[in-house]
Amino acid sequence: MLLTKTIIADDHALVRAGLRDALANLPEIEVLAEVGNGPDLLQTAFNLCPDLVVMDVNMPNFEPVDAVKKIRQRLPEVKILVVSAYDDQSYVVGLLAAGVNGYHLKDQPLSDLQMAVQRILQGGRWISDPLVNRLVTHQEAAQHPQMLSRRQRELLYLLSQGYNNQKIALVMDLSVKTVENHLTALYRALGVESRLEANTYALHHPEQVAIPEEERRHNEHNSETFSALVVDDNPRYRTQLAKLIRKTHPLTQVYDAEDTPEAAKIAQRVQPRLALIDVVLGDEDGIECARRIRAVSSLTRMVVMSAYPDREFRRLALGAGAVAFLDKKDIDAATMRQLVEDALAASLKPS
Repeated sequence: MLLTKTIIADDHALVRAGLRDALANLPEIEVLAEVGNGPDLLQTAFNLCPDLVVMDVNMPNFEPVDAVKKIRQRLPEVKILVVSAYDDQSYVVGLLAAGVNGYHLKDQPLSDLQMAVQRILQGGRWISDPLVNRLVTHQEAAQHPQMLSRRQRELLYLLSQGYNNQKIALVMDLSVKTVENHLTALYRALGVESRLEANTYALHHPEQVAIPEEERRHNEHNSETFSALVVDDNPRYRTQLAKLIRKTHPLTQVYDAEDTPEAAKIAQRVQPRLALIDVVLGDEDGIECARRIRAVSSLTRMVVMSAYPDREFRRLALGAGAVAFLDKKDIDAATMRQLVEDALAASLKPS
């Protein structure tokens, strides 16, 4: 049996080990090398001429679209499977257009990863199911833009803020049943089937969103300045979280850091009310980062996050002073709103 020569590329050793273990169940796979950054991936691929590259898109010194084009130009027969936590539609489409054979989300089962590898080795394409739904919805929405009523645009805004039906009813002065009926009509107008898909539509069509007058007055009333610190070695994810925080509290001053020394320095200077810390910071430990922040800014509410939730990580994070340990994929608008509101409320309590 001919073996499929494979390279694994991810900047976290723990993730590479997980990918290697998953691929070990496929007898035709032979892992030739593992790399953790962009230059090493290109050099290793050009030297070893693999049959398959399994890679993350967020690594040091790495521009994935450009790298895929270079690999595809030098090694036209190689199969490329992206395995990433990053699920933005435009990003996925760009990589598919550059020449990857598949895009797999990290939060999907390992059995799906094995199916993805087998599919592309057989000459097919692979896109994780959640991505397929989002891409189709995005394409249909772009091809058929809807004209929404004022009430539907206000409803879309409240959905994008993570409000449940009860809170929407309160803001819009409607019954919960009426809100449910309006939601059904809104989904039909947008061509979507869920709150998640409607929220995705709102993100890509801000011109279709309108803030209800009652909510506008509420936001103006709660215009207190708020500071937050995001600590993550992935610059794209730091930007994504910063946008989510500002969306929840527009006047927030968001600081960001990629490692523990930088985070501790900012925390000591700024004394942020909220800190979001990834449990893995390159070769560093997010738990130790939480301890350092606690030592220099005792009133900061710290939340440790991970793309790979683990009970031991959670125990260590809470022991280091964090108030919560969250799965990254669960951090949405509603969760962020709650984190910010809790931090604001905590700052008002007497010390």
